[in-house]
Amino acid sequence: MITLASRVQRIRPSPSSMATGRVKELRAQGRNIIGLTSGEPDFDTPPHIVEAAYAAMKAGKTRYTAVEGIPELRRAICDKFKRENGLEFTPDQIVVGNGGKQIIFNALTCTVDDGDEVIVPAPYWVSYPDMTLLNGGVPVIVTCSAEAGYKMKPEQLEAAITPKTKWLILNSPCNPTGAAYTREELAALGAVIERHPHVWVMTDDIYEHLVYDGFAFTTFAQVNPQLAERTLTINGVSKAFAMTGWRLGYAGGSRPLIKAMIKLQSQSTGNASSVSQSAALAALTGPTDFIEGWRLQYQARRDLLIDKLNKIDGVHCPTPTGAFYVYPSCAGLIGKKTTTGTVIDNDSAFVMYLLDTQDVAVLQGEAYGVSPAFRISFATSIEQLEEACRRIAIACGSLT
Repeated sequence: MITLASRVQRIRPSPSSMATGRVKELRAQGRNIIGLTSGEPDFDTPPHIVEAAYAAMKAGKTRYTAVEGIPELRRAICDKFKRENGLEFTPDQIVVGNGGKQIIFNALTCTVDDGDEVIVPAPYWVSYPDMTLLNGGVPVIVTCSAEAGYKMKPEQLEAAITPKTKWLILNSPCNPTGAAYTREELAALGAVIERHPHVWVMTDDIYEHLVYDGFAFTTFAQVNPQLAERTLTINGVSKAFAMTGWRLGYAGGSRPLIKAMIKLQSQSTGNASSVSQSAALAALTGPTDFIEGWRLQYQARRDLLIDKLNKIDGVHCPTPTGAFYVYPSCAGLIGKKTTTGTVIDNDSAFVMYLLDTQDVAVLQGEAYGVSPAFRISFATSIEQLEEACRRIAIACGSLT
């Protein structure tokens, strides 16, 4: 039997990926599962993007490309950063990868030595701590309360920084809470980072176009230009353009870091899919008016969930600023019993109770670092969300 490397023993399988797989298994068994675990848009990739990919294939653009991405896509990414975020990059400061996840992983691999610390505000996307651990780093979890809007305060950041700190990872809008930092909040965090020259900032902006109630998105380097050389700005086409399966992410940053990431990628996956790169080029240079229509649909779904979930005894659901998730607290249900006498003693037990009794799949807050809570993705139809809320209300009402 093969002996597994110790590094792989440090990490867990992705809870969201495992849950999505479980939903598919149960549906294959004939159960009417309402799956609210998947972090991907339920809309189709826009036709002009699909057509661009088809045209690229017909034109023979199916071979290896430069590891860092085709030149025209990297130029389009520079244009996007300038147009939408006020950031100035040249193509040699851009790398294109196989999804935002690879970009984040490569950045950590290129910079984190054993014992280096990475500050991760919680609730967090499930992969940040495990990618840090896999690279020999130490995730420093900073718990952000619901009362603070699930956002890290400057004094919390200051307290978390040590001589071993290498990165702060900021995800705004955030998966799982939908929390988004204002310009003023980013400036306050930047003032802390400025006092610590050894600390870099990695921003995951993948949900930037999905914001609600007139919120104005800004990214960290845009607000803190004095820290641009210490900031890696990460984005991609998966969420805004409904292109999760195309696996295309990108980043802009300092030349030495980008060069190192390209070197690493040359020895791991090589270039991102040539066809996906052509599709991403069409996404970044083509029409984007459809995004507003999608955003309005997401906002209507969010509002429905907030209304219905907050009417359920024992559940409290804050209003997210962005992304397509809500993160309700189920603290009022902990300690209650099911009709069979089972005690709901944590949010994992509550999530399993919903799945077993009502065929509703959500994700436990424990996976995101703050409990007791659960995450619902509202990247699904209004009808499905209404039925899910009805079933959740029945399940909660049956607890004593």
